[in-house]
Amino acid sequence: MPSAHPGSAGPSIARFGFGTAAVGRPGYITLGRELDLPAERTVEALRQRTHALLDAAHAAGVRYFDAARSYGRAEEFLGEWLDAHPQAAAEVTVGSKWGYTYTAGWQASGVSAHEVKEHSTAVFDRQIKETRALLGDRLDVYLVHSVTPDSPALTDPELHARLAALAAEGVRIGLSTSGPAQAATVRAALEVTVDGRPLFAAAQSTWNLLEPSAGPALAEAHAAGWLVVVKEGMANGRLADRNATGPDTAALRTLAARTGTTCDALALAAAAAMPWADVVLSGAATTGQLTTNLAAVGLALDAEQLAALAPLAEPAEEYWRTRAALPWS
Repeated sequence: MPSAHPGSAGPSIARFGFGTAAVGRPGYITLGRELDLPAERTVEALRQRTHALLDAAHAAGVRYFDAARSYGRAEEFLGEWLDAHPQAAAEVTVGSKWGYTYTAGWQASGVSAHEVKEHSTAVFDRQIKETRALLGDRLDVYLVHSVTPDSPALTDPELHARLAALAAEGVRIGLSTSGPAQAATVRAALEVTVDGRPLFAAAQSTWNLLEPSAGPALAEAHAAGWLVVVKEGMANGRLADRNATGPDTAALRTLAARTGTTCDALALAAAAAMPWADVVLSGAATTGQLTTNLAAVGLALDAEQLAALAPLAEPAEEYWRTRAALPWS
């Protein structure tokens, strides 16, 4: 499993992963998708795009790949790539998520719901079979998708028994978090045990310069031996150069100019500067974006630079309201 490697030279490539949320399905909430994806977002077009990104990420040294049942056909695309690259398959850590069912029918927009959340034993039983059918025994990390403090994933003993059985097979069990109470969710999960042993051993949480509120709880999880994966390090595109144009992101643009880098690389380097962050995901939709994202490798940010970026933080409730209003496209 990946682990943290903080140092004065900046983060190594081992600190970065690639997530398939933006390319496993035609619709998502990343800003500017109409500029990034083919005009015809067919299954074959996105299969080819996903495979090209996996090729580029692996060639760059990325060794953590992330998917989910609700990312359209992301597990299918990833499984095909692993089948075609057996040596690479032996080198990488594969994480996926269950608990959301994809319901968009390969539509980018105009549907009532793109995904439906349910953290029940019935959904787990169905989705672990689906994941296994596509990823086989290459599944290393399996997360309950988008857990909030009221989720039965934190309280259902029958579900906990199912998850513990999967953990006994060698799969690291964890949860992804969302919403303004991410820290409370992580801390509640730290207390969950089965037969006196901690159940969860991984968290994938949103942390970025606009929404850093989960940081202290994620540090506690890291100290407890959890794998900590950062998602949405670019705030669904809000911290990309083409979108970070307002006064609220002036400090990011200023520091990017001073350091001769891009806003996206700087945003991901800031996430990787957190000593508790084991893996920071790139959600690139093009190989060009992946290249600029991975320019964060070796980009060391000192305490003064991180302090200069701290004013970008928004109240958590405000951040999540803004995210909820982003359109699927």
